[in-house]
Amino acid sequence: MRDPYAVLGVHRDAGQEEIKAAWRVLAKAVHPDQNQDDPFASIRFTEAGRAYELLRDPERRSRYDRAHRNAEVRREMELRRMEQMRRQQSARKAQAEGAPQSGPESAEDMVSRIFGAGANKQQTTAQAAPASAAASGERQTAAKAPPSPAEPADTPAARRATAAADIISGIIRRIRGSRPVIDKAPDLACDLVVTVEDMLKQAKMTLEVNGESLRVPLVAGTTDGTVIRLKEQGHRIQDLKRGDAVVTVRVAPGPFRVDGNDLRTCLPVTIENAVLGCETTVLGPDGEDLPVTVPAWSSSDQVICLEGHGLTDADGQRGNLLVEIRLLLWERPDDKMIDLMRSLREGLYL
Repeated sequence: MRDPYAVLGVHRDAGQEEIKAAWRVLAKAVHPDQNQDDPFASIRFTEAGRAYELLRDPERRSRYDRAHRNAEVRREMELRRMEQMRRQQSARKAQAEGAPQSGPESAEDMVSRIFGAGANKQQTTAQAAPASAAASGERQTAAKAPPSPAEPADTPAARRATAAADIISGIIRRIRGSRPVIDKAPDLACDLVVTVEDMLKQAKMTLEVNGESLRVPLVAGTTDGTVIRLKEQGHRIQDLKRGDAVVTVRVAPGPFRVDGNDLRTCLPVTIENAVLGCETTVLGPDGEDLPVTVPAWSSSDQVICLEGHGLTDADGQRGNLLVEIRLLLWERPDDKMIDLMRSLREGLYL
């Protein structure tokens, strides 16, 4: 089953009343009786019911949240383990490629070879002139000349100690130089559930996350799935710059479905009006009744476009309201209509 919080469109810290309200709205919108021509309506309705049954039970919800957190921790540990293995393999490969040695190598060459840069550098150092080697700090020339009696400290033990110190210093420099600099805390990802009315009013919404209130403006062009980044309103970590809040806008189920900047709604039409055509009205997103002309011989799912009654785009222009016709039978059977349909099916004429 999908994440029950995502199914109901609520946050993980949502209260029981918020969960119940979200379930009622969603169940009404996806109920099979309201979507008889949708073959997947019963699946969505069942999924919504299972999500609500899980979240309405505090014990089951607690177990699910705990399992979800454990899964996140295991996934993070697995990613770290894979990254560590990748680095170890890279180090072993670099060491194997730099294994053949043509002569003594310096501490810097050894560290470079371990970190994957040894082969080319060693060849360049071996071919360099004595003056260039001295200028770059290499010690190949020292290996070719006998030790000078004027340097009493140049003993085998002293040389080994110096080499070990050089290797350690080189490794520390490499680690410090390759470590990524982290100066900002992670971003906070969250969802904001709004209504079509909220987007039309371009309201400033309040979102409660981790005990803090975020003010999220619904500017022109906001639609379902729009991502809004709030600078420095995310996670806090000491000595790091605060992360951002990344808010994804989700539209709550209702009489209108969001399709980009367009809105979709259904218009129930009886059989005689679908066959003969009619003049009727449909409720618009601004709360007014909009006139609609149903053409004669209209079939179910035929779309009538009402321009300029959708959401506002980034340029200030409004999208369209797309009215989908749904054929509707009378509440009670009609004998005359039954006889007419039977005659049409069986080839009889009254």
